[in-house]
Amino acid sequence: MTKKDYLLGVVAGLLIGLLAMPALSAGLTVSLYNSIRIFIIPFFLLGTPLGLYVAALLGKKIPAVWQIGKFGVIGILNTLVDLGVLAAIASFVNSRYGVESDYIIGMIGTWTVTIYTMYKAISFVVANINSYLWNKYWTFAVGVAQKTKAEYLQFFIISIVGFVINVAVSSVAFVFALGLEGLTSGQAGSIGALTGTVLGLLWNFVGYKFIVFKNK
Repeated sequence: MTKKDYLLGVVAGLLIGLLAMPALSAGLTVSLYNSIRIFIIPFFLLGTPLGLYVAALLGKKIPAVWQIGKFGVIGILNTLVDLGVLAAIASFVNSRYGVESDYIIGMIGTWTVTIYTMYKAISFVVANINSYLWNKYWTFAVGVAQKTKAEYLQFFIISIVGFVINVAVSSVAFVFALGLEGLTSGQAGSIGALTGTVLGLLWNFVGYKFIVFKNK
């Protein structure tokens, strides 16, 4: 584990801590959030490089563990970027135009398409750009000299498939979660986003490691 890895681990931990605060604030009770908020940033700031150090040690015996560790950190960061952008868009549109996330804009077969699907598509694109930069230059350590047309094409295809998986699964999970008693549209949206992101991340790691950056 190099100094660069430690530095990027600290930066990622700081960003995760900052982005986790509004997410936890929305998901926890006020009293519980207030009791832990002072520890949120320090926890991720210190815990992220520590976790990476453990992954690096294990990676000496099983090299894939080191990549999985870095990919996991970026996955968490990417999830929070996704959720943050999604929440910001939904909040802005609702406050400005009075449109809720469950507003139905159409049907595709038996699939109910809500405006949430549009929000999720936008948040996914922003998060995907963040994911690409971190994973290309850190997780799989591909230098500038390694840029090729084939690599871009492969990444594009993998990302598009991941995009479809992410948005489709998120939208289906969102509609399903709306039917659960006691959940608001905002909470259902977060459940949808998390579900889509997990499956999307799994697809992306396999695709990036074994197709796009298979020699790294």
